Amino acid sequence: MIWDSNLYDSRHHFVTDYGADLLQWLQPVRGEYILDLGCGTGQLTSKIAQTGAEVTGLDASQEMITVATAKHPEIVFKQADAARLSYFAQFDAIFSNATLHWIKEQEKVTENMFSALKRGGRLVAELGGKDNVQSMMSAIARAAKTLGLEKKLVSDFWYFPSVAEYTTLLEKHGFAIEHAWLFDRPTKLNGEDGMLAWLEQFPAQAFEKMTQAEKQRVQQQTVAILKETNFVDGAWVADYKRLRIKAWKR
Repeated sequence: MIWDSNLYDSRHHFVTDYGADLLQWLQPVRGEYILDLGCGTGQLTSKIAQTGAEVTGLDASQEMITVATAKHPEIVFKQADAARLSYFAQFDAIFSNATLHWIKEQEKVTENMFSALKRGGRLVAELGGKDNVQSMMSAIARAAKTLGLEKKLVSDFWYFPSVAEYTTLLEKHGFAIEHAWLFDRPTKLNGEDGMLAWLEQFPAQAFEKMTQAEKQRVQQQTVAILKETNFVDGAWVADYKRLRIKAWKR
């Protein structure tokens, strides 16, 4: 997936804003070695570094890494696939915000996170949980069907697990669960065209088999469908459901 880092920072900064709250679960300590897995443009990586921890930011998107390095040259950033890491007992903690639900190879990435942590190291992560953005994805499917484009719609690119599913996966690979919390987070989108901007940025893979004209038609129809349910008091609202995890390497 190609990320537009400018659109991400300017229109979808809520990802980072909400992620800052997750740092309270991480509680980084000076001198710790911490991996920020899926660092994006490095805003939360920088906040971790300000505590005195030694932090490395990783992201699969070279576009994001380029921006992060330019903004925070004092921090080490690397382009890397989380399912193909080769770290062994190197980090005291792994922090991950709004990243893990993009990765299809969940067994492999979980194994890699466990390997990268020192014994007793902690994982603090937040990802989309079961039924995340369900109304929006249903509207996309409905729009595509209305326009006769349902066969061109891609729908299996996200991983939104339940608490039971994800904690079982972590425990299978040796983690001990401290907290697992699935919660609603209705999220306001920025601007009158906020839903259209969201459709352009996040579920881009849904439209990858369509022509540009077909994609635009489906997006416009989706916005019209969602106007009835997701446009509240003059603002677009996304029906986010988040799964927050704190676990330890046994």
